[in-house]
Amino acid sequence: MSSPDIASILENSRELDRLRKDQEEVLMEMNKLHKKLQATPEVVEKPGDSSLSRLKILYIQAKDFSEREVTISNLLLSQLDTFLPSGPPGQQRRKMDGNDQKRKRMKSDSDISRLSPFMRSHIEACVSLKDEQVAARVISDAEKDEWFVVKVINFDEKTKEFEVLDEEPGDDEEGGGQRKYKLPVSCIIPFPKRGDPSSTQEFPTGKHVLAVYPGTTALYKATVVSTPRKVTIPVITYLLEFDDDEEDGALPQRTVPFQKVVPLPEGHRQ
Repeated sequence: MSSPDIASILENSRELDRLRKDQEEVLMEMNKLHKKLQATPEVVEKPGDSSLSRLKILYIQAKDFSEREVTISNLLLSQLDTFLPSGPPGQQRRKMDGNDQKRKRMKSDSDISRLSPFMRSHIEACVSLKDEQVAARVISDAEKDEWFVVKVINFDEKTKEFEVLDEEPGDDEEGGGQRKYKLPVSCIIPFPKRGDPSSTQEFPTGKHVLAVYPGTTALYKATVVSTPRKVTIPVITYLLEFDDDEEDGALPQRTVPFQKVVPLPEGHRQ
């Protein structure tokens, strides 16, 4: 291996260290904002407050850092593979076969441990959704997006896809039975925890949201008419007006439990 090759590998390694330090700083600031919003969610309604805008910027930065980390890591791997000896193929094969089961058991944990703190936290959050109900965009075309309540069966850490089950498909669904889908992370929105309203995002009056229409498992765009108070009562609900829900020339106001109301995805089509 020549000196320029070594210098390139070392420089990429230093860049990887710098990225991880930057990620740690962004993650610390994100956690501070999370705690602030959980303790005083009403602050976002104050004129001039930029908490949510700042949080969005931090998430964008964290995403960029993670993507750059993957790029540099792949570059380092290719550089090292160029110079490392491959070894006797037969001997290598026997060694791998002998430890195959152990490697399979250890692979998931070791892969996660090598990720950045942000990505590791993101993957763990996705894995934790197993057996939970979530909102899923199962149909998307040029005209509209269709969101339904589904149950998470599994999250594949390698492909970054959810396997979900539509437990109550509509009467017009082909076959009429339960249906499974494999969906990317971008098509999934977790619901707030039913027993912990204090941890959910509170939507102000006039805010557009995505909510489960009463009596169905479908989600539609709606506007918040009144925000529920965070008090200890059996059921905490939002009062909403759903788009395209006109009756006798007016939009009826419907109550929806807080745990069935989520942020409206950017670019939503209905």
